[in-house]
Amino acid sequence: MATIEKRTGKDGDASYRVKVRLRGCPVQCASFAKLTDAKRWGQQTETAIREGRYFQTLEGRKHTLTDAIERYEAEGMAHMRTREDVRSRLVWWKAELGHVLIADVTPAAVRKSLERFASEPSRWGRSRGASTVNHMRQALAGVLTLAWREWEWIETNPMPRVRKKAEPKGRVRFLSDDERKRLLAACRGSSNADLYPAVLLALTTGGRQGETMGATWKQVDLSRATLTLETTKNGTRRTLHLVGPVLELLRTRPRRLHTDLIFPSRNTRKPVDLTAPWRTALKRAGIGDFHWHDLRHTFASYAAMNGATLPELAALMGHKTLQMVQRYAHLSQSHTARVAERVAVGLVE
Repeated sequence: MATIEKRTGKDGDASYRVKVRLRGCPVQCASFAKLTDAKRWGQQTETAIREGRYFQTLEGRKHTLTDAIERYEAEGMAHMRTREDVRSRLVWWKAELGHVLIADVTPAAVRKSLERFASEPSRWGRSRGASTVNHMRQALAGVLTLAWREWEWIETNPMPRVRKKAEPKGRVRFLSDDERKRLLAACRGSSNADLYPAVLLALTTGGRQGETMGATWKQVDLSRATLTLETTKNGTRRTLHLVGPVLELLRTRPRRLHTDLIFPSRNTRKPVDLTAPWRTALKRAGIGDFHWHDLRHTFASYAAMNGATLPELAALMGHKTLQMVQRYAHLSQSHTARVAERVAVGLVE
């Protein structure tokens, strides 16, 4: 039962001390400047205790968002393939709302933070797109979902009330024959010896940037002309087929003693950063609106135009469903039209 005691300070200001006593539970106390607030808190607290919700809320008053993030990093990211990316986003959340008690991380506070993030330019000076903002939202959602569902630090999860931004349909930008020739010539003439083989590997296999740039010699079987990806973005094992010039380049490529990476940087154990030579090659080739990931689109587009079916494309690209390869369906229309024509002719003969 809640009781309210009025108190008057030395300055003459009144305050209201509320105590909630229920058998078998610790006494809960709070002070308010207004009587209406005191009554409301007493009623809500008594109801929450009777329903078994209040002491869960108390946990949210003991821990900040930084506490939750650090526990999440220790317990919830062990088997996460993208943990380094997620960890970098959580660094931003620590700086943004890390000092806030987790019980006070409201949908409004999260939305305001995401709006600020979206308005800030990226490190490359470009505006942040919906996908980037959604990835930042998802990083926090992982923390708060665990805090709500498993740790019982918060009574409700605020993230379902924070909508994702609508993302544009996946773009399909691929190189024309002329652009492809110009880009490969510019890469071949680059002062960076890693650029041409790295671009050629991505272009002829359809591998993601992280998959090809992070590949090691242990994954390569030159006798079978394959590069095996043990763990991909989708969590499945996939084989990239090494053909033509890229296979010859790998056969003659020197290996470094300090690392097993195919494309290592000179002074670290990380893959080489090709950002600057890549941009220079694009500029020299006169190619605009083209990103490294579009090499993957180019591989898929050429495969579709050469008759690959959507299931075959999904297998080549490492997609579990056909949804992601539907964007290339229009490129294989001439092939499917020829199939339909052969079937029709066979039916009427």
